[in-house]
Amino acid sequence: MPFRLIEAEDYVRVHPSEFGKPLEDVALAQLRARYEGKAFRDLGYVVAVLSAKVSREGVILFGDGATYHRAVFDLLTFVPLDGEVLHGIVETAREVGVMVRIGPVLGFINKIHLMEEPNILFDASTKSFIGERSKRKVGVGDVVRARITGVSYVAQKEGLDLALRITMTMRGPGLGKLEWLKEKKAKRP
Repeated sequence: MPFRLIEAEDYVRVHPSEFGKPLEDVALAQLRARYEGKAFRDLGYVVAVLSAKVSREGVILFGDGATYHRAVFDLLTFVPLDGEVLHGIVETAREVGVMVRIGPVLGFINKIHLMEEPNILFDASTKSFIGERSKRKVGVGDVVRARITGVSYVAQKEGLDLALRITMTMRGPGLGKLEWLKEKKAKRP
């Protein structure tokens, strides 16, 4: 499974205006803002910060009125692995391929990896791909089974945030649109 529970450690800064508030609430708000919805090479894509245990003892740095506290917290992360087979829903279709929703992230499937066909045509009016020989069709809203062929973390243009890039294929045994797989299974004696 690509989902994992990870225990992590970091420091939280408690501003003097937040001194009267519960320490765990302040820490959770900061940790959620810092981690949720972001990709990290060593953690994967962070879906949620679930809980936090914060040290009551804090440190004050010279020239800063805030206190810094050690926090140990639990993360729910999505870590896609090369070769992993996942189900997803086609969200968008463009001439180059489709974007498939796999859990909290999107994976890209190039049009040549959509089906075992030499020629795959794009129909802009229905936003779908059609195999020239088989007339099989893949479009927005279809449920597909695909294998991950590449996972990379790419630096964004601004800031230090990373983007998670996932490439996939639907070519191979047991892969493709679920409708096709059911038809194939029904044809077996």
